Amino acid sequence: MNYKKLFNAFIPVMVVATLANEVSGQSFKKIEKGTPSDSVAAMAGRVVPSPRQVAWQELEVTCFFHFGINTFYDLEWGNREERAEMFNPTAFDANQWAQATKTAGAGMMLCLAKHHDGFCLWPTRYTDFSVKSSPWKNGKGDLIGELAAAAHTNNLKFGIYLSPWDIHSPVYGTDEYNELFKNQLRELLTNYGKVDEVWFDGACGEGANGKRQVYDWEGYYKVIRELQPDAVIAVMGPDVRWVGTESGYGRTTEWSVVPASAAVLDHIARSSQQTPGNGAFLPVGNMMEADLGSREKIANAEGLIWYPSEVDVSIRPGWFYHEKEDTLVKSPEKLVDIYYSSVGRNSLLLLNLPADKRGLIHENDLRSLRGMKTILDQTFAQNFVKDAMCTTNNDVVANLTDSLTQTFWSPEGDQTTGTLEILFSKPVTFDRVLLQENFREGQRVERFVIEAIIDGHWLPVASGTTIGYKRILRTEPATTTRLRLRILSARSCPQIGSFGLFKAPEW
Repeated sequence: MNYKKLFNAFIPVMVVATLANEVSGQSFKKIEKGTPSDSVAAMAGRVVPSPRQVAWQELEVTCFFHFGINTFYDLEWGNREERAEMFNPTAFDANQWAQATKTAGAGMMLCLAKHHDGFCLWPTRYTDFSVKSSPWKNGKGDLIGELAAAAHTNNLKFGIYLSPWDIHSPVYGTDEYNELFKNQLRELLTNYGKVDEVWFDGACGEGANGKRQVYDWEGYYKVIRELQPDAVIAVMGPDVRWVGTESGYGRTTEWSVVPASAAVLDHIARSSQQTPGNGAFLPVGNMMEADLGSREKIANAEGLIWYPSEVDVSIRPGWFYHEKEDTLVKSPEKLVDIYYSSVGRNSLLLLNLPADKRGLIHENDLRSLRGMKTILDQTFAQNFVKDAMCTTNNDVVANLTDSLTQTFWSPEGDQTTGTLEILFSKPVTFDRVLLQENFREGQRVERFVIEAIIDGHWLPVASGTTIGYKRILRTEPATTTRLRLRILSARSCPQIGSFGLFKAPEW
């Protein structure tokens, strides 16, 4: 595992709780002591995402770009011996990065502005260890500026990764560093247009003076909320949590609602709803646990909060470019498998594309991205449910296939279980099942099964636990003219926003 994530795994992660949102519910709920477990579950089903969390989740895939002074030293980690004179990506092309993002089917470019080595990819006022001291463009270049412009020109969202750990800064480990870091945030959040995400990890090692820093997380968050209020703050942040590994594979049961402490919710009630940007620290524990939000996990919780999962992985073994890994790029088939195991499991996929010393995404990486996109485009080109009929109301089919999760099917009578049956005019063969909840109104489904008439009998072809924003199940090929979705358990009346049956191409 990458060292930078060890801090998230084994030290309690501290984040700020999000504000109540503008939808029909709240992104947090306080639970009175002694509340029956069924009532707690029902409350969990009515915790909803904030607008910024909705926009983030609907991206599905974001491209991460690790590129910096480490690239030119063939390193993953800085060693305090790196020199700005080495940084010179003579063929750097921000638009090529943007096109790679679109090739991957992603909607955001999340770009490294400073890694733990302290080298800044924009001409910051607060250190000379930056692009302004490099030979690239005679010290007049601004990599972050070019990337932000390319993202916006290509209709992509733009985010930054700014490492709080800085082994180069002489004031790291002091209060002065926290002010320096906030000033660098202000530069990045005011000079480059709209910023949609600020990404922090939890790494906190020693600096040049041998000291460790006590990070002013709440102060960092206030700067972000003031300057870019629509930006999500991840992973050491209030809006998005790390899934717990860097494998690219999320949990098969992934809840977006997790327990929160009463102290957090009291603070929110006192200040956050009235003063945007304020918040309270929330210890969320070990993100590597298999169970974060089941009924058992939330039964004795003091409160609940919407805190969705991000799955990060690099297209190569390393996070920075290394020539020796040119033959180790993940194949299109592997990337597709990762997509199903992240986006298809109620998470967002953060896929790292490390640029090489030229300042370009390597041809081998682009080849794999194109292959992945081709497979996924062909797989989801035709939804067989669009041509089906519902046994009760055909408007249901239109609602389930209109690409809007806000139009949905629910069981009658506000029930937590129910069956949706559809008929096909001719046999269809499928091996992919896609389900989405109207997640804007909460994540509710706990257990479901898909059954089809095969050889005259109802037989199960797929089953699962959570759905959330999106669940994709791979099945053995099944041919049928009649199929049903059975919701076996839910926390509140389920709202199924999308339902799809697809057939993957032969690889």
